Amino acid sequence: MASDLGLGLHREAAMAPPKPVARGAWGRRLLLTAVLGWFAILILVPTIALARQVFLGGLRPFFDALALPEVRRAFGMTIGITAIATVVNTVFGVAFALVLTRQRFLGRALADSVVDMPFAISPIVAGLMLILLYGPDGWFGRWLEPHGVRVVYAVSGMVLATMFVTVPFVVRELVPVLRELGEEYEQAAHTLGAGRWRTFWSVTLPSIRWGVAYGVTLTVARSLGEFGAVLVVSGNVIGHTQTATLYVEQGVESFRPEGAYAASLVLAAASFVLLVGMEYVRKHLEGGKDKEHRS
Repeated sequence: MASDLGLGLHREAAMAPPKPVARGAWGRRLLLTAVLGWFAILILVPTIALARQVFLGGLRPFFDALALPEVRRAFGMTIGITAIATVVNTVFGVAFALVLTRQRFLGRALADSVVDMPFAISPIVAGLMLILLYGPDGWFGRWLEPHGVRVVYAVSGMVLATMFVTVPFVVRELVPVLRELGEEYEQAAHTLGAGRWRTFWSVTLPSIRWGVAYGVTLTVARSLGEFGAVLVVSGNVIGHTQTATLYVEQGVESFRPEGAYAASLVLAAASFVLLVGMEYVRKHLEGGKDKEHRS
């Protein structure tokens, strides 16, 4: 009886159609290979090539190139512009995101679309627009320059250009978070007697802190690498309006690429550390909170 039952099971198993496990596994492997290959070709291989070129002669030429006075001034200019643009765009980005998600007004859909404009146009076009506005013959420049306020070919114009190209990052990180969060907790805080500022600092900001952090990280990374708009409005004057990216361009054009390679690697490494570091900190803190809740 048992042998008959076993024989029947073997016969049913032999007649059953094959399961598509192998096909699914091969599909997943092919997709994984394609994605990793695409990532390697576009990002990993060029980065390795740059690092190899920088350290081809050892560490000494790399540090010597970074120690040049013009390189230090260029990085100082980049860091200063990045700090100003990040602070301003963070404050107004949070405010703009709150207006888009918490206020009802005519033209809100248009404002929500226009905030993505820096993504859609070339940074060089953005720089040209700033020249038309703030240049010596521009709409505002013709009134500002006689009073000693110079925007184009000055640090203030470079800050404006950097702020323009980095406007969307904080807004776009926060709008989905605020919409998903809803207004229930804020309304409850108002019901309990909290004012607008108390509600913002105690309820809204803690709920959107990771969105703000990601927006700030992307703003900093983009500001460090901005080239087109800054090139147009700066004039690329060595020691006065030359950022790190403009120094890289000048080094390549003048056939002195050693410093350009070193500066490029530092900029790429800084952006990489910012993005990976933010993701690590977020996972570490959220993992710690999950352990506290479980305990």
